[in-house]
Amino acid sequence: MQLDSYRHVHCVGAGGIGISGVMKFLFAKGVSVSGSDAKQSIITDGLVELGIAVSIGHAASNIPSNTDLVVYTEAATEENVERVEAKTRNIPQMGHFDFLGELSKDYRTICITGTNGKSTTTAMTGKIFIDAGFDPTVFVGSIVSGWKYGNVAVGGSDILIIEGDEYKQKMVKLWPETTAITNIEEDHLDVYRDLDHIVATFQELVDKTKGKVFVNREDANSMKLVGSSIVQFDALVIGETKLTIPGAFNRMNASAAAIVAQEYGIDRSVILRSLEEFSGIWRRFERVGTFNGAQIISDYGHHPTAVKGTVKGAREFFPSNRIVLLFEPHQHNRTKELFSEFAESFGGADVLILSEIYGVLGRTEERDETVSSKTLLDAAMRSVNPPKEGFYAKDLLEAEAKLREMIQPNDIVIVMGAGDVDGVARNLVR
Repeated sequence: MQLDSYRHVHCVGAGGIGISGVMKFLFAKGVSVSGSDAKQSIITDGLVELGIAVSIGHAASNIPSNTDLVVYTEAATEENVERVEAKTRNIPQMGHFDFLGELSKDYRTICITGTNGKSTTTAMTGKIFIDAGFDPTVFVGSIVSGWKYGNVAVGGSDILIIEGDEYKQKMVKLWPETTAITNIEEDHLDVYRDLDHIVATFQELVDKTKGKVFVNREDANSMKLVGSSIVQFDALVIGETKLTIPGAFNRMNASAAAIVAQEYGIDRSVILRSLEEFSGIWRRFERVGTFNGAQIISDYGHHPTAVKGTVKGAREFFPSNRIVLLFEPHQHNRTKELFSEFAESFGGADVLILSEIYGVLGRTEERDETVSSKTLLDAAMRSVNPPKEGFYAKDLLEAEAKLREMIQPNDIVIVMGAGDVDGVARNLVR
């Protein structure tokens, strides 16, 4: 991909973590870039602070006259007014991962993927390579503290580390030299037929990877993958290394990052020191501050395994504190398809507040009135290991009010979900 051949790149969906990363990368590489989004956010504000033009609200006039490429988020359908304008003007268009796929052809690409833990593992891997002096370029689906551009590190070497999104088989668009798979579970059943379809897609990525593929030996579905390039790993890779982030799942994430780094010849002492210093990423067990003497933690978890693992990890870290969990289910289809698993995932929390399900823009949404946070709460309170108390909130305003009313000193308050629920955590500590 000849970046210097583009006069100007316009990006639709600048407020998304993925598109904003592309914009920052282009900006850092000296490519003229602009963007647009339906609403202002801390992500669009960050782009503007860098000096990147971002329009709020979509309009054909947002696309500069010298634009010769449009990169768009999956939420921007063909009917989006800017995509329609690009088509009218014969401007080439690429989806977010189509762009990354083309970019990956020019690098020694490391793909970090899986159902859960891929953002944290990508950030860990990127940090290790940076600490080892490899000067990689890294794309992460979150914000990494200490990185100039937050969700992307722009390096000068031929190493490219990318978080491979499994939604709509996007990770298969990459051309990896090395792949690490954290785990494989049922998710995104609005685009996958079933678990077999999901495993088959990961197998496609295995077959496409030029070199080694590292898989979690403790994950039954990952063990279904076949190929001579597959290497199994477990938490023994990092031994007794002490991490600052909780949970057995994060030890496995760290092990995946470590074994990839070992493959590239990075000294074990550098790897372990880097992991010990890793303080986490935005919305992954992120300690955002305090309210009324309680710790407020924001977490992006939106799959039953992630919820269960985070609550369990919090209980291990804070054995004597009351754990209050506010969870906003993400997407109606996911909630319906994994309903039973969600109902059993909240055990370990002392107090559970379920806000109504977050509907995802650009996704197929099945609004079945029999599936709501209210019915999920009823099932959770009848589960094998139910929370001690449970409350339903019709929206995030009601959920925040309930938290403010009930939070006590020394509580551990986890605000969890992939939608707008993070705003509640920020409001509490503001």
